[in-house]
Amino acid sequence: MTSQSGPIGVFLIFLRLGLVSFGGPVAHLGYFREAFVTRRKWLSDTAYAQLVALCQVLPGPASSQVGFALGLHRAGMGGALAAWLGFTLPSALVMMLFALYYQQLNHWLGSDWLHGLKVAAVAVVAQAVWGMGRALCPDRRTRTLAVLAMCGVLLLPGPGWQVLIILTAGGLGSRLLPVEPAELDGPELRLPYSRRWAWAFLLVSLALLIALPLSVLLLPGSDLRLLDSFYRAGALVFGGGHVVLPLLQAEMVPSGLVGQDSFMAGYGMAQAVPGPLFTFAAYLGMQATGTGGALVALLGIFLPGFLLLLGVLPFYHGLYDKPLMQSALRGINAAVVGILLAALYQPVWLTAILSIRDFVLLGLSMLLLMSWQRPVYQVVGFCALAAGLGWH
Repeated sequence: MTSQSGPIGVFLIFLRLGLVSFGGPVAHLGYFREAFVTRRKWLSDTAYAQLVALCQVLPGPASSQVGFALGLHRAGMGGALAAWLGFTLPSALVMMLFALYYQQLNHWLGSDWLHGLKVAAVAVVAQAVWGMGRALCPDRRTRTLAVLAMCGVLLLPGPGWQVLIILTAGGLGSRLLPVEPAELDGPELRLPYSRRWAWAFLLVSLALLIALPLSVLLLPGSDLRLLDSFYRAGALVFGGGHVVLPLLQAEMVPSGLVGQDSFMAGYGMAQAVPGPLFTFAAYLGMQATGTGGALVALLGIFLPGFLLLLGVLPFYHGLYDKPLMQSALRGINAAVVGILLAALYQPVWLTAILSIRDFVLLGLSMLLLMSWQRPVYQVVGFCALAAGLGWH
């Protein structure tokens, strides 16, 4: 195996991404495309787009599911776990430390620096949406579907409507978007297990959803209760980290495990650090019961999405070579771009761009990223420093 083929190589690649992937799930998908489609050519653009479309429809953290599947494709189950661990570890550690020291940090630095990180996230997300839009919406019909999907998501918020919009776009794509043979060229996704194992993963995911609440009734305990709460949140949320907020708030705040102010401070920090937003679970678990709680919460919130992905991939993968499915997927991919555009506006833009100064800071960040090609960490540091010095 080459250094990039085994689990260790996969871990190191995703660890680097976990250290610099600011901007939330929308931006992560752009980072992954650049790293694994454009640069390393692990997958074709078509196969990557199909994978993104599937993960957008399934419950769970879409960007982490995509990374998990990329690791699975490259180095089997060990590679899948290595990809998740590498991408998740940096932000999980930061969130655990923030749970311990956020009051002291706010006292020393003030709160404006956090807002600067949010402004940087807008620039990073915008760059990612631009890149994916150019790749997945190359013509007038796909762009029209993307804009219609964006309008639908903004006007009809909620995960149920989002799934309906994606499925509708797939139906329209199957009729209106013929597939060109050249689009199917390139490496396709490899799966190291059979459909029999896929059924086992689906059964385990369902069994845990039923068994964990019963276990809490029979064996009440803080960590078991946390595992149940975070597993249910991960199994029932569509649309990524922002959508899981009300579910976790309902589980953690009324019970007294985490205070409302502490909850919102952690959520703000989760949007500002690199890596998956679902590492917010590590912060909440740390606040609730310490290090053990953080590890249990992380396992609980990621596990259902990964089990469902493993269960669905072999059946979905078998449809890749069907022309009708390929056309439907072109429509779904256009809808995904529209959903990412909607996410760029709500909540990313609305929670960060609150004044003319924020807009100016955003413009400078976009200039640094897209024209001067500066690394993301430099742009993030620039925004945090500017806001911390009173620009905001």
